[in-house]
Amino acid sequence: MEYEKNVYTIPSFDKSPLYYEVRGHGPRTMVFVYGIACLMNHWHYQVEHFSKEFTVISYDLRGHHKSGPVRDFSTLNLTSLAQDLIFLIDHLKLQDVTGLGHSFGAPVLLEAHRLRPDLFSSYVFINGFQKNPIKGMFGLDVVEPFFHFIKAQFEKNPMLWNSLWRTLVDNPISMQLAALAGGFNIKLTEFKDIEIYAKGVSQLNLEVFIPLFESLMSFNGSEILPTIQQPTLIVAGENDNITPKSFQKEFKENIPHAEYLEVPYGSHCTQLDFPEFVNLKIGEFLKTRTES
Repeated sequence: MEYEKNVYTIPSFDKSPLYYEVRGHGPRTMVFVYGIACLMNHWHYQVEHFSKEFTVISYDLRGHHKSGPVRDFSTLNLTSLAQDLIFLIDHLKLQDVTGLGHSFGAPVLLEAHRLRPDLFSSYVFINGFQKNPIKGMFGLDVVEPFFHFIKAQFEKNPMLWNSLWRTLVDNPISMQLAALAGGFNIKLTEFKDIEIYAKGVSQLNLEVFIPLFESLMSFNGSEILPTIQQPTLIVAGENDNITPKSFQKEFKENIPHAEYLEVPYGSHCTQLDFPEFVNLKIGEFLKTRTES
């Protein structure tokens, strides 16, 4: 049984719109945080599965999709994203909350933990990172220079580059390249999910993406990891070239009560590649936490 979703938009801490969805009615809560330029569809297998037992919250990050428009573009940074998450949990008066972050969702949770260490009762980090993953991505040092080139060109002609961005991202060739780069396992991930992702990315204004990407590159949450006393599950994809296993292993080595799961053939979107397996392991982790 899939529970009916209830949708809401509330003004966040600075009155910027914050869109969220609620499913299920369990006594414990799971809050899902997706990555930069992504969308809630990245979690749809997990949301459907866990809403049978938990209250499940998914939401749009600041400036993304239905959480817009942003009132002040200077707030497009990780601290504001973490404050949105804290505000949402406080607004709903949630207790016993598991925070689940994929990719960029991991540093959002880390920053929220830094601000409010007791906000969550447990964490699940999937293909996450705690510091700049751009240098050396794909074994090359080209992503950061390319980003700065795009930023410079966008500042000269925002309308043109927003149009180019949509054209470049939302097409079958880009989808195939994203999969080949390790973003998805093309043999396992439903192509419909890749198409939905590409369309979502293409619709994100570069005026939102660029400052958030800069915040991603400057963030370093290494000192936050040892302060996490909550039970934590780290999930890594064997073939993830976006945030390689070394990032997740640093989580395991530095978070005191962390469990580590490496998924064979998993890409950067392990939860889409192997949804039933990932759901099983998350469920086992949460059950063990309850029984301990």
